[in-house]
Amino acid sequence: MKTSGRRSGAVVGCSVAGLVLAASSPFLHAADDAAFDGSVDTLRQRIEEQSRQIESLQQDLSRQQAVLHDMRRALDISGISGRGSPPAAPAIPATVAAPPPPAGSTPAQQVAQAPVQRPVGEAPTRTDNRPPPVAPIFEQPGVLTPRGTWILEPSLQYAYSSSNRIALIGYTIIPALLIGLIDVREVKSNSLTAALTVRRGITNRFELEAKIPYVYRWDSSVSREVAVGSANPEVFDTDGDDIGDIELTGRYQLNDGGADRPYYIASLRFKSRTGTDPFEVEIDRTIRSTTGGVGLQTEIPTGSGFYSLQPGLTVLIPSDPVVFFGGVSYQYSFKRDNVKQKTNEGDIELGEVQPGGAFGFNFGMGLALNERSSFSIGYDHLSVGKVKQNGETAATSVRVQLGTLLLGYSYRMAPNRTLNLSVGAGLTEDTPDLQLTLRMPITL
Repeated sequence: MKTSGRRSGAVVGCSVAGLVLAASSPFLHAADDAAFDGSVDTLRQRIEEQSRQIESLQQDLSRQQAVLHDMRRALDISGISGRGSPPAAPAIPATVAAPPPPAGSTPAQQVAQAPVQRPVGEAPTRTDNRPPPVAPIFEQPGVLTPRGTWILEPSLQYAYSSSNRIALIGYTIIPALLIGLIDVREVKSNSLTAALTVRRGITNRFELEAKIPYVYRWDSSVSREVAVGSANPEVFDTDGDDIGDIELTGRYQLNDGGADRPYYIASLRFKSRTGTDPFEVEIDRTIRSTTGGVGLQTEIPTGSGFYSLQPGLTVLIPSDPVVFFGGVSYQYSFKRDNVKQKTNEGDIELGEVQPGGAFGFNFGMGLALNERSSFSIGYDHLSVGKVKQNGETAATSVRVQLGTLLLGYSYRMAPNRTLNLSVGAGLTEDTPDLQLTLRMPITL
């Protein structure tokens, strides 16, 4: 192609030189006018022919550029160019065209002023088949750890919740008149959880995770007995701190996904009962309300007291410039036999106890603001079933609905370190009113 271009340039140069020579000969004899006119026509034909050849060469060059672009795109899709970057749409080179040639210009001048294609920008190319990263707001992350990579993630979470309860004991003569006692109780709960999470990429599709939490909780119960002549509220404070329930999780990416195809990630989480058992925490039965309650805990437990398994499925759908994500899960807790509740008046036999299954789902979207920061918004819901005691549903057990609206922010501080902050607001009565989570994954 370069040889043809030089040959064409040489011919055009000779043709122009001929035109100049012909135009600079005013002293030619009049008898040669016919031959001169014939030479000009010949030169014009040659120039037009050279122009057609140059146009053909430009078309060949455009075809070669298209083939080269397809080859680069095929290399990007197959992942040959490397891994470790999020997938993106294939690069589409933009062009800048030169202004149109002025009217009356010669074909040679038009060729010299022909538009030249120059790339002015290129989108990031996809180098692997992993899902794009988003600001994490749920417990299940979307991006798997690359093969052979360690990620160390310290985190800190604060949760606050408050609840009010009014209990009536007595009978009514008319709907507006109560004969009996009214108990009003307000509970303020706070918890602070520091955790260390370690993830290891076994393959590009499979990773393992271990999480070790340490929990500190403190509660305040404010109660007031109405209609007994007492106007002073009673406050009972209690707290507790210890290691929480250690968790082990495995995640596997089921498919390759792509720019127009969703990613499916299956997970299985095992939760131990290493935290303080709620049945081992002593209950002071001398501190009871007028409603005949069982008393208050002298220490706050830091664990659930049950082993559990939680399978789940996460879906991510890239749709530039956002990523839609969601998932479903189900937590099954194993029952315990010969359970005893510890109190200051002796142990209470509870027998066989099994918590209800917890079905959860979540959905949301993530938006990359720039190459360093991203934003996510989502909703998380958990429906916890009734507790069974000795094979039957406990009389005081009810199904609990937990709904949380979450906002997440992510900022990449360094190539191997990212700061993630999420804020959760409870939308149901049983959900914590506020939940703040700060994470900093560090790639080793």
